Amino acid sequence: MDSGQTLFIMSQLGLGAAASFLAIMLWSRTRDIAWMLIIIGAIVAYIEIVHSILNLFGMGGGNFLLIGSVPLISFILPLLRMGFFIAAFLIMIIRQSRRK
Repeated sequence: MDSGQTLFIMSQLGLGAAASFLAIMLWSRTRDIAWMLIIIGAIVAYIEIVHSILNLFGMGGGNFLLIGSVPLISFILPLLRMGFFIAAFLIMIIRQSRRK
């Protein structure tokens, strides 16, 4: 592994950890469903980062359930993350349209 790849992995882990920490801090202060969905999406994004790095090092272990040739967890995590973001944005759009 070269220094560029190490820097990439470390920056993903560091910034992802900071975003997840701040998301959890915000979660304890808000009860708004749209914000909670965005927070959950950010946490799932960090789980996705950790999972991809573990797979890079050969410690993934989740390759026993496959969809075609793609491991199930690698298939579900991006869909789950985007699903939470889509739900949050839809809630905000519906709220904005009801105000008018």
